[in-house]
Amino acid sequence: MLVKHSISIRGHKTSYSLEDEFYQELRKIAQRENVALARLITAIDSKRPQDTNLSSALRLYVLRHVKS
Repeated sequence: MLVKHSISIRGHKTSYSLEDEFYQELRKIAQRENVALARLITAIDSKRPQDTNLSSALRLYVLRHVKS
């Protein structure tokens, strides 16, 4: 199921939607890297291409991480 989450990135409120499996994996990555989930998402957001929305960037990050 797709779940919408809210976050503030550099003072800007935004939201992203992720399937629970992607969200849980993203949380595990943040825990393994000993970083707050919001900080990880902010880092991913800062590196994403402008033509890619945040939800897609998060999914691609998780996919790359799992594949490596």
